[in-house]
Amino acid sequence: MSETIGARQAQRNKTRRALLDAALSLLEEQGLGSLGLREVTRVAGVTPTAFYRHFRDTEELGIALVDEALQSLHGTVRSTLTASGDAEQRIDTTVGLMAELVREYPGHIRFIVRERHGGVRRVREAVSGQLDAFADEVAERLGADPLSAGWSADDLLMLARLYVDHMVMTVSAYLAAGPEGEEWAAVARTARRQLRLIHTGRLNWTPERPRRQGRRASSDHD
Repeated sequence: MSETIGARQAQRNKTRRALLDAALSLLEEQGLGSLGLREVTRVAGVTPTAFYRHFRDTEELGIALVDEALQSLHGTVRSTLTASGDAEQRIDTTVGLMAELVREYPGHIRFIVRERHGGVRRVREAVSGQLDAFADEVAERLGADPLSAGWSADDLLMLARLYVDHMVMTVSAYLAAGPEGEEWAAVARTARRQLRLIHTGRLNWTPERPRRQGRRASSDHD
């Protein structure tokens, strides 16, 4: 009995994987909003009935792709947060990790970059929610860094979002560059310069002092 259940689960997992892979391959040339269920099942080699055993619709399939895609991105975020060395070494490590992410998961990265501002609301919100969660994690780590002494929670989150946005922008640039070559090297150089600029801004940032309500009220009265 257990062997039968195990075989069924293995087949179920195989079908789900085939559907996700088929969707990724089709999404290389189109957005999720134009993706057809029958198109996905045809490429996956399964029936439309089999699709509904795993997903209610293509939106739910898209959300599953978001979760899967951002798991790999999350690993890269954590690796950059734990990178050792001085600022230049950490910058080199970060840019290298982003390049490796694109090499290993080009379909997932392309999907996230496109659907981040795509036309399917639930999927767009799923991407946004995941990236916000990454920013929160980065902000928490930045807050423990002595360089962030005196920074407010809002400022830490602002900086964290800069790093997350830079990561998405850089992997998008790697994708647009096509096969590895001089354009990839140019993307890497630009990404390093941008990270140096962000780091320099961080070193010279002056936390904003809270305004005094009494003084403002007096000025308004005058």
